[in-house]
Amino acid sequence: MEKNPCDQMKHGEEEKHLTTKLGGLKTMPFVISTETFEKVASFGLHANMILYLINEYHMSNAKGANVLFLWSAISNFMPILGAFLSDSFLGRFRVIALGTFVSLLGMSLLWLTAALPQATPPQCNGLATESCASPKAAQLALLFSSLALMSIGAGGIRPCALAFGADQLYNPSNPENKRVLQSFFNWYYASVGLSLMVSITVVVYIQDAAGWVIGFGVPAGLMFLSTVMFLLGSPLYIKLMPDKSLFTSFAQVMVAAWQNKHLALPPMESDPGIWYYHKGSKLIAPTQKL
Repeated sequence: MEKNPCDQMKHGEEEKHLTTKLGGLKTMPFVISTETFEKVASFGLHANMILYLINEYHMSNAKGANVLFLWSAISNFMPILGAFLSDSFLGRFRVIALGTFVSLLGMSLLWLTAALPQATPPQCNGLATESCASPKAAQLALLFSSLALMSIGAGGIRPCALAFGADQLYNPSNPENKRVLQSFFNWYYASVGLSLMVSITVVVYIQDAAGWVIGFGVPAGLMFLSTVMFLLGSPLYIKLMPDKSLFTSFAQVMVAAWQNKHLALPPMESDPGIWYYHKGSKLIAPTQKL
């Protein structure tokens, strides 16, 4: 008798967790601390960045707002690409590892813009605002490169961290599996909330009180800790690799939809009243009301 593909997949996942001592609660300090440090570091830079662009790069309010808007837009788009690479080619561990390295590089470059006097325009003359020098192309290139690298790094970390943590705890043979996963999700989102609170209070205070060099150095140091903590837990992780590219499944769906576009929907009173389903899955009939 031919086995159902879903049953085979479920059986394979059970075997992965039953035949290995990897994963489990011992990986949670590494997973959660990685996400916590990354959140504090990245969001701690957003709050005061407009002041940095205006005071140090002599940008207008409108231009600075445009830069931050584009930075946020790219940061919110890149997780789509990161999720695709994770699910189709590289797997979550590799994408997160690459994301932490790239984010660390971006924050280090941003710190250099504050630490090196040559990286920013000279200070304005307080008596003549018109004498403010505009930033050079090389200075803007360094600034924008740091922001772009941080966006790329965020695209690798944010879409994969939660699912990667769930991979470490998912064990179908454990009767407490559901409760363990729920507890992990609770702690994960609690850590995210705490990270955001610390980032917009403590990190912002450090930037205002100690200056940009230390204010940007602290997030870079936290990102370094995030990278180190994630890699330290590498021998303990369950590292699931993608089975096939999402492009393959997407192409199959599109081809099947095109080939079957002339077929009529089955009558609603028919049994089961749907086109195709896996054994044990929930039966849901298509609707005519779209």
